[in-house]
Amino acid sequence: MPKLWDATIESHRQVVHQAILDVTAALVRAHGPAAVSMSQIAKDAGIGRATLYKYFPDVTAIVTAWQEQQIARHLDRLAAAGETQQDPAVRLTATLTAYASAIHAHHDDKLFALVHSNDHAGRAQDKLRTFLAGVIAEAAATGTVRTDAEPGHLADYCLFALAAAATMPDEAAVGKLVDIVHTGLRPG
Repeated sequence: MPKLWDATIESHRQVVHQAILDVTAALVRAHGPAAVSMSQIAKDAGIGRATLYKYFPDVTAIVTAWQEQQIARHLDRLAAAGETQQDPAVRLTATLTAYASAIHAHHDDKLFALVHSNDHAGRAQDKLRTFLAGVIAEAAATGTVRTDAEPGHLADYCLFALAAAATMPDEAAVGKLVDIVHTGLRPG
């Protein structure tokens, strides 16, 4: 990779930071997290090791930063999936579908599995649960979602049930799974 440079110091730092994250993600996908070294990251990012250590103290810190970025992006995509929908029930369906599709699409991704396997998974799950509980509460207020359980508990139900999307053979099966989960949310 060529030496990285950008017009301003701040934009240069952002470019280097992102290059480090991207290179680390590629290396972890290719070799697994235990096989990745700071030297290899620096080499593949086109920066010196001393520069790399100015940004991150170790591989774990880089993977952690990458995970935080992915969590934020994932929540943004889920919010965007239902953002254009005025009807809370339609927004809920769009959100559930986007979540299940993401689980299905990344089920064999080593980095995706890593995001869901450590301390950050708990924080990510809390953010996701809070977000989904809000969408569920909006739909419940219109009478399209059951109100005999708290929105947070219903969000847990959805998240655990939709985890099965990782085992679905195709998007059609994922859609059926979303329908089943959505049926469980209906009142009565």
